[in-house]
Amino acid sequence: MPSTPPPANVQLDHASHRAAGTLPLRLLAHDVDLALNVGALFRIADALGVEHLHLTGASPRPPDPKIRRSARSAERHVAWSHVVDPLAVVAQLKAQGWRIVALELSTRSVELHAFDVAPGERVCLVLGTENAGVSQALLDAADATVHIPMRGHNSSMNVATACAIATYEIARCLGG
Repeated sequence: MPSTPPPANVQLDHASHRAAGTLPLRLLAHDVDLALNVGALFRIADALGVEHLHLTGASPRPPDPKIRRSARSAERHVAWSHVVDPLAVVAQLKAQGWRIVALELSTRSVELHAFDVAPGERVCLVLGTENAGVSQALLDAADATVHIPMRGHNSSMNVATACAIATYEIARCLGG
């Protein structure tokens, strides 16, 4: 009996595979210097169901042509705000029951895959500058710190790339 060939692997319309709504997940990006990285954060937030992007300090913000170019219009669909002082945002989020999680390699950080997140928990992922990472003040204010295990020679990666990995993992744990 002849076997039936497998169906063709045909690319689908991306709009038909969107999950509904956002997750109880926020990003706080402090002093992210490059507008292209901020645009990438908007795109990541849109793709992975982040409910709000908090830009703080000197982070560029819309409207900015470089943000628009790398965000591919996501800045129009993701709720965002800008405040100079990130600690004020952290204090407000903590008062509302959010768990503050810094993405940084530190003496107290745990590997991302070992980080325990309960479905439905409210998490705000804190990101730092491209060169210096998350500030000591934000590390001290965080409820937890996670890092991505690095297998190569470099000890870090681009802030948007690291954000995408961490956001995906946290979103998966939250049920997204």
